[in-house]
Amino acid sequence: MTSTKYLLARFAQAFGIHRRNQRMGDAASETHLLREAEAHLGAAIWEKVEAIEEVSVEYWNLRKLNKERAAVMARLNAEEDKLRIAHEERAALLQISPDDLQPLFDRRSAIIQNLETLTRNRDEVVAEARQVRRIYDGLKMKLEVLAKEARDSAGPAPEAEAAQVRARLLELKAQFTALKETRTTIAAKIDAGEIAIEEIEDNLGEDKKVRRVQASAAFQHISEANKEISALRAEIGVLDTQIRQLHAGIGRHVSRFAHTNPQCAGAARSHLGMVEVMRALRRSISLNHRLANMAS
Repeated sequence: MTSTKYLLARFAQAFGIHRRNQRMGDAASETHLLREAEAHLGAAIWEKVEAIEEVSVEYWNLRKLNKERAAVMARLNAEEDKLRIAHEERAALLQISPDDLQPLFDRRSAIIQNLETLTRNRDEVVAEARQVRRIYDGLKMKLEVLAKEARDSAGPAPEAEAAQVRARLLELKAQFTALKETRTTIAAKIDAGEIAIEEIEDNLGEDKKVRRVQASAAFQHISEANKEISALRAEIGVLDTQIRQLHAGIGRHVSRFAHTNPQCAGAARSHLGMVEVMRALRRSISLNHRLANMAS
């Protein structure tokens, strides 16, 4: 929001046109954009802020976290190499089976591939269900806030908006239930597939005992590698979140003081256009909040 638009909005308020919800919505959207810009700016310039005392904590934490992330990435790459080798060993074991047992091995291979697909599908369903639950919790909080605001202002509750939220909550609840049923169905198929693999293993005969042990070891290596890879990826996710927060802190400080602090100006020299946009966003957010407070 520019100063001109602010003056026009003040003029409109004088005639009873407030649009408080629009102002709050605009401020929220602009705040989100500002936070993204702060993180982006911080990521671009953090290596140039060592001399700025106000962000020295962020700078040295970033130095440490980036080293930790590089170490975790090296471990992740090593585990992915181990997983690749284990898959190659498993494939080699399946290829040396006698001709008379080949149909059983082919069937087992097909079931294993199907199980891998089902496992990925289950993980996708779980991830989608988590996202639905997150949205559901957010809307429940919105409903509570709307009700509280109505009570605090001693005015009528925004029933139309609340009704829309409740309707959306019902949709999300139904969606979550459907996802839960889908996950149960997939889990049952996975269980059935594992039982089928066990039956095939029993039918391979004693003469395949050695190769079954070797194959079991390969599967164990795959399972262990997958668990380790999942743990390392989760660790990288945590580090990335911490790094992004530190980037945002640096970007916030440098963008605020780029016009008054020579060190901040030097660090942001190649991103002054972004700094100006961020200043404009801060001013617009402030004006939107001011208008919203006047309308309350």
